[in-house]
Amino acid sequence: MTIVRLIAIAIATAAVLLLMSGTVRAAELPLLVLNDANEPPYTTADGTGFLDIVAGEAFRRAGVRLELVKLPAERALMNANSGFEDGDLTRIAGLDAQYPNLVRVPEVLIEWNFTAFGKDSELPAQWELIRLRPVAHIRGWKIYERELAGAGHVLTAEDPGQLFRQLNLDRVEVALYERWMGKSLLARHGVRDMHALEPPLARREMFIYLNRRHAALVPAIAEALRAIKAEGLYDRLYREKVLQLEQSSSK
Repeated sequence: MTIVRLIAIAIATAAVLLLMSGTVRAAELPLLVLNDANEPPYTTADGTGFLDIVAGEAFRRAGVRLELVKLPAERALMNANSGFEDGDLTRIAGLDAQYPNLVRVPEVLIEWNFTAFGKDSELPAQWELIRLRPVAHIRGWKIYERELAGAGHVLTAEDPGQLFRQLNLDRVEVALYERWMGKSLLARHGVRDMHALEPPLARREMFIYLNRRHAALVPAIAEALRAIKAEGLYDRLYREKVLQLEQSSSK
């Protein structure tokens, strides 16, 4: 065996060992399990959604792995607060007052557009008028629970599919959801007789919450999110994963 061949084998072996060590190190990172109320385009079953990538990378930079699980919104908060799961991926600010065991990561993860959907695209998207109509929202979405308190005809759903079925069956005139997730759902199912009403009812910054036992990770995750935005990765992924829905729906 020639010297050149021996050197080539040594280099190839070193490369394989380096790759394996990197894989092992990634697998050895501590695992955090967060509840996830998102749907495409934010999170997807194959882990390629906008927030799958952004949050996964932020957690990796902070030295932990992220796994997302689906639970009904209200139970997800209770589980995160009690420590059954390690936190919640996207919630509005201020929930730590109601759920004292949750610690908010102070850097914004995403802005949600809380949006009304209806079959009549001319319906006015205003809180005071929405309250007068038969309306549905997903149980545990706190902004809708607050705004609709005392309204006359309010139904709740456990998931987006059930929410839009109520609208499809004319049990309600308005379904309250998030703009881009709703548009994605309607596009995936080829629905053309339901529309996002304009403008959004509210825009809210959404944050990651961790159970307080992981509070030490909060600064590192916040810093990682800031870095991802500063590098331009955040905006590029948002254009590719989210804003393309606008172009698709206009074709």
